[in-house]
Amino acid sequence: MSEAISLAYRVIDEQEQDKTASTRRGILKGAAATFGSLGLLGLVADDRAVAAITAQNDPQKILNIAATAEVLATIINTEGARRVRGLDRVTRRNVAAAAQQELEHYKVLRKIGGKELTKKIWVPDAVFASRKGLLTTLEFGDQVFINAYLIATTVFGNAGQGENARYAAEFMGVEAVHRALARQSLGKLGNDRVFMRYAFTQIDTAVKLLQDAGVGFGQKGKSPGRFYDFDVVKRRTPKVRGNNTFNVR
Repeated sequence: MSEAISLAYRVIDEQEQDKTASTRRGILKGAAATFGSLGLLGLVADDRAVAAITAQNDPQKILNIAATAEVLATIINTEGARRVRGLDRVTRRNVAAAAQQELEHYKVLRKIGGKELTKKIWVPDAVFASRKGLLTTLEFGDQVFINAYLIATTVFGNAGQGENARYAAEFMGVEAVHRALARQSLGKLGNDRVFMRYAFTQIDTAVKLLQDAGVGFGQKGKSPGRFYDFDVVKRRTPKVRGNNTFNVR
């Protein structure tokens, strides 16, 4: 299938996100037939081609990517609270609390079937080089996570997985708090959103955005940095007095 046809399928799928998975599949099949009648496809209604498009936001894939993202977030917040100089007491405590929260998110994702793609994460040195570097990274990363969990809420809901949809919504709310606190520590307006931004609709975009920022998942990233082993770092993740609501229900 050509890149242009793949893009056309993707646009159709994104525009019909409010429809059920079965309805979107029918629309994509219809589009395939149309493309075929125009001589644009060799196999006009190949179920495998349609499935490849609709599976971009497969619930299991989302769980796995979310678990991997929480591995990354645990590492950055744990190491950031521990190593970055120039953080005031309140900001350092907020970052430490976030580290503990991200680790708890990871544990829940594992319990509901998520499996991280790797525990070996490449983090750019610039993230920990300064106060601004850390907080800017957290603001950016938490926005990516917010969008990813909004995708998860939609996909789980459409798949009839109401409990998982609520979990994703709970996680998204916490990531929104993390973003607001990072912005506030940067001297920006923390509560700058009327609605949480939903800028992309495919979960793979979250991975690409993080990779473009220099993060590497199981391989070296684009920016100078080093690998961090989640199983080693999580042993240093702090427990912050005041953290509560440890269970989703």
